[in-house]
Amino acid sequence: MLDSARSNRGQEGGSGREVSAAELARQQEFTALLRELLADRYPDPAVPPKALVRTFGCQGNEADGERIRGMLCAAGYELTDTPEEASLILYNTCAVREHAEDRAFGNVGRLKSLRQGKKDLRVGLCGCMVQQPHAAQKIRDSFSFVDLVFGTHAIHRLPELLYRLLSSGRRVFDLAEEPGRIAEGLPVRRESGFRAWLPIMYGCDNFCSYCVVPLVRGRERGRRPELIIREARELMEAGYKEITLLGQNVNSYRCGDYDFPRLLRELDEIGGEYWLRFMTSHPKDCSPALLDTMATGRHIAKHLHLPVQSGSDRVLREMNRGYDAARYLDVASYARQVMPGLSMTSDVIVGFPGETYEDFRDTLALVARMEYTSLFTFLYSPREGTRAAALPDPVPRAEKVRWFQELTALQEGIAARRGAESVGRELRVLCEGRGKRQALAGRSEGSVVVEFDGPEELIEQFADVRVTKAQNWLLDGALVQDL
Repeated sequence: MLDSARSNRGQEGGSGREVSAAELARQQEFTALLRELLADRYPDPAVPPKALVRTFGCQGNEADGERIRGMLCAAGYELTDTPEEASLILYNTCAVREHAEDRAFGNVGRLKSLRQGKKDLRVGLCGCMVQQPHAAQKIRDSFSFVDLVFGTHAIHRLPELLYRLLSSGRRVFDLAEEPGRIAEGLPVRRESGFRAWLPIMYGCDNFCSYCVVPLVRGRERGRRPELIIREARELMEAGYKEITLLGQNVNSYRCGDYDFPRLLRELDEIGGEYWLRFMTSHPKDCSPALLDTMATGRHIAKHLHLPVQSGSDRVLREMNRGYDAARYLDVASYARQVMPGLSMTSDVIVGFPGETYEDFRDTLALVARMEYTSLFTFLYSPREGTRAAALPDPVPRAEKVRWFQELTALQEGIAARRGAESVGRELRVLCEGRGKRQALAGRSEGSVVVEFDGPEELIEQFADVRVTKAQNWLLDGALVQDL
């Protein structure tokens, strides 16, 4: 039996971690001022100001982007996906890997000519990347056409910052280093009408040696459970079919008497037809109580994303992950014991500084033993300010790429075998839209993509599908009612 004890790192929700009512009211006043300013500049209702918001990175960033869109709509903007139509383009950035930064800078660089040729266009950057001092300085020095820059702790101040920019015509930077707070009650413009992101906590206390998140997102802070439950209930009453609880480490959520298993149980008691998911789950905090709650839940999807990062105990210590391979396997074993058929997915970093091929072989052995449904693999990317960035890294990138390919080939074989074993099974699928090869595509409870023929009326609805064929990374199926 796993040890059910867990550390309490002092994460609490409540008013001490929340943006004050006075500050939120102040932002509502700026929203009204901004709406008036925009009405003066765009007096023709047929030609309203339009905003383009593009988000890079994780689901937490996606949830932030939905709140940014909500605030812009409240201020009088319409949303667009076309840069040429926009009077405001705002990129919500990611910092988890160097590639994410390069991609963001590359995309914003392509806006230079558009910004110079369109007098009313304003360009902004926000999110994790710009919270890093080196990235903010690069924007100041090399991207003079970027008008607005604000970090992860200033999202709720967007109305004020944007009003300052538009009323003064001067660049606005808000990158204050401050303890993270939670802004409740912000307007939300969701991307989907049937799948919803529901943040329950922000920040991270783990300080994995390769990860920049605690540096740009701050320490853990949880939302009040009554507010989470109320928002979830509203989503379910509005017809949402899938709700994903978000946090950098959701299973360390704690607020007063609530821990994550208790919160999950109370959410599961809400009536309706829906799935509850959560991510990301840290192995060292994945307790038997949480797994038991998943096993008995009526609406909790039997899918666990449990990032392992490495199968080498030495590398895990260098990563400051707080568990070893045996502990991870114990957690996975108990999870599968109480939930036969559980779908498990994971993350692996290849080529961590100082990793040897023998270390990597430990990762291959763990992945072969786990037989994940799918695996998200990444080459190590140094992040400025993290401890790992200062470690010796003697293995050439070309060698790391060979390891990466070896791991990918192993997982492809596992996925092909698991897919073949699924043929003939009936799966509950949430239909997400049109498929690439068949009429419809959806995702199973285990987060596997399934394509099948059926009427468009099934989009955004649940359907029972029997698997007829396994492809490389997805399944083909047929509606049970048609068989």
